[in-house]
Amino acid sequence: MDLIKNKKILIVDDEPEIREMIERFLRREGFFRIYTAGNFSNALSVCRSEKPDAAILDIMLPDGDGFSLLSSIRSFTDMPVLFLSARGEDEDRLLGLGLGADDYMVKPFLPRELILRLMAILKRVYASNIVERLPVFRLGALTVDLDSAVVLRGHKEFSLTAKEHSILMKLYENQGRIVTSDALCQAVWGDEIYGYENTLMVHVRRIREKIEEDPSNPVYLLTVRGLGYKLMTQESR
Repeated sequence: MDLIKNKKILIVDDEPEIREMIERFLRREGFFRIYTAGNFSNALSVCRSEKPDAAILDIMLPDGDGFSLLSSIRSFTDMPVLFLSARGEDEDRLLGLGLGADDYMVKPFLPRELILRLMAILKRVYASNIVERLPVFRLGALTVDLDSAVVLRGHKEFSLTAKEHSILMKLYENQGRIVTSDALCQAVWGDEIYGYENTLMVHVRRIREKIEEDPSNPVYLLTVRGLGYKLMTQESR
């Protein structure tokens, strides 16, 4: 079992819609031990009873604030905390980080970015217990190293951007099968997928420039007209 996805995550926010949205995205990523709370007292109770491995905390709560909640939490646990707040002032950010938060995001936010930041925190904090490498695979004479986010062609190395990496990761997970444009957009941009198809095409073209001998006539990253794309690795042929 993926040890990162096995971690207990607490979501604290007074807006049910935000709690539900974050939980939905976490479950899509494979997390299943998820706890939620809508106020200070319930959050503190969950922390004491369930001992979560990480928390996403809102600052504005009906019976207190996230800063005070973090101070209370720190009296009995050093679990990592990510602040999620509508308050983006530098003073609030510095106060949160100064109290021992691991990251601070301002609303509105991209759910996908929130998940990536949370994953980065979990990997950093629990690295001693987690050995998890991303795939390295061959495409003809070149090597795609998703763990290092590079494409190796002979003695040349081409770095992958974050968006290119996410696209290739989704395609590799479904190698040899069609991945719809909507699914790719959702993997990269989250629920805000509408209007990104043209941008996706630009990223696909840039990926082809790194992995194809002739980007205009691809043999590895194929377009399936009207549907999406398909990655043909040596294993999927």
